[in-house]
Amino acid sequence: MSTENEGTAVPPAPSAPPVPVDAPTASAPAAPEGNDHTAPLPPVPPSAPGAQEHTQEQQPAPAGSAPDASWPPPVVPSYADGGAGGAGSGWGSSYQQQPAPKSGRGGLVAAILVAALVAGGLGGGLGYTLAKNNDDNTGSTTVSASTSGGAVKRDAGTVAGVAARALPSTVTIEAESTSGEGGTGTGFVFDTQGHIVTNNHVVADAVDGGKLTATFPNGKKYDAEVVGHAQGYDVAVIKLKNAPSDLKPLTLGDSDKVAVGDSTIAIGAPFGLSNTVTTGIISAKNRPVASSDGSGSSSASYMSALQTDASINPGNSGGPLLDAAGNVIGINSAIQSTGSGGLGGSSQSGSIGLGFAIPINQAKYVAQQLIKTGKPVYAKIGASVSLADSSSGAKITEQGAGGSAAVEPGGPADKAGLKPGDVITKLDDRVIDSGPTLIGEIWTHKPGDQVTITYQRDGKSHTVQLTLGARQGDS
Repeated sequence: MSTENEGTAVPPAPSAPPVPVDAPTASAPAAPEGNDHTAPLPPVPPSAPGAQEHTQEQQPAPAGSAPDASWPPPVVPSYADGGAGGAGSGWGSSYQQQPAPKSGRGGLVAAILVAALVAGGLGGGLGYTLAKNNDDNTGSTTVSASTSGGAVKRDAGTVAGVAARALPSTVTIEAESTSGEGGTGTGFVFDTQGHIVTNNHVVADAVDGGKLTATFPNGKKYDAEVVGHAQGYDVAVIKLKNAPSDLKPLTLGDSDKVAVGDSTIAIGAPFGLSNTVTTGIISAKNRPVASSDGSGSSSASYMSALQTDASINPGNSGGPLLDAAGNVIGINSAIQSTGSGGLGGSSQSGSIGLGFAIPINQAKYVAQQLIKTGKPVYAKIGASVSLADSSSGAKITEQGAGGSAAVEPGGPADKAGLKPGDVITKLDDRVIDSGPTLIGEIWTHKPGDQVTITYQRDGKSHTVQLTLGARQGDS
């Protein structure tokens, strides 16, 4: 399944109804977006699963080889961040006010309007007096809320209670490249040292000498730097410069224990609207999702995602997906949309209730590796698999990337006896229906994990034990 990343240019939301040209007109704010962008993904092979899905992130106005299980080429999804602001339309436009006639009936009309307003004021005053007297005589039948009890009490377990605790630990991230291009996304406090977890596609523009800032809901803004980023996982860690001493990391939950139907709360900056809270449920688990930032030069990201119907839009990328207790269970990363959207497009689609989040158990492991070494570590089987859409499984190709062997000599697959042409149909108890699904499942594991591989050869089913290898870095 692929997704659409946030990143398409999005027309700004109407700022206000038309106003006369003589009055100052409110300019429609450009919805920020960029590589956190939930931008459209590179086209997925026609046969690849989920070729119609997309990922999300918002793009603001300017401010190769054969696939293998360790790194296949990009497919067609897109991200969940903000879109670049386009020219305003509709309410954002002003209209020419017709000048009033300076003599004749024009003056008369104006006088009549003034008289009508005065009469209206008198009538309103008389009506209020009569109503008040009537109430004094008969008594009111309405019931008003008490003003002596103070503010309404909101329990910790309510959405309002969870939001009140989580919002102070979320940030709106603005990434800008050396050429001035960039976008807006979201992140959350990971530890007291100032590390913020977000999506790789949110900060990609700022990786090579760009500018990065993080703004908290209280308005405090901090410069930040990229500590490490993992394109394949679509996870990145940034660190605040001169981080405050009172940071409160969000509590991390256990994504393996999440159940379909559990309540979810998403926090982000959809279309640049920072600190937005939406709710929903877990719609499905283990959704195979392939996405990229839509740049055309990047490799795809693969995940076995949590699906939620909480409203997620461009700009939500990198934000936390919380459970009903306020624990982080995922990182919002992608959406499926009915529109094309994408970076460089003239429009960007929004939520239709199909959002995808990286499970926090996987994201936590990746983030810790990035903080420790600055580079991601990927689990691998050491075999190239086809990305073609095939419900029968993941087929090991006849040749690997750049003419290399499809099965790495001495690698995990080779040691387990796998050969080119074998079709992998299960990894442990998870059914494998395609190459992208296999990759996403492998990356939910750590190097050194032992897994059971079921495969088909010459019409017969075989099962072998395999110990996953490791590959460091995205290259």
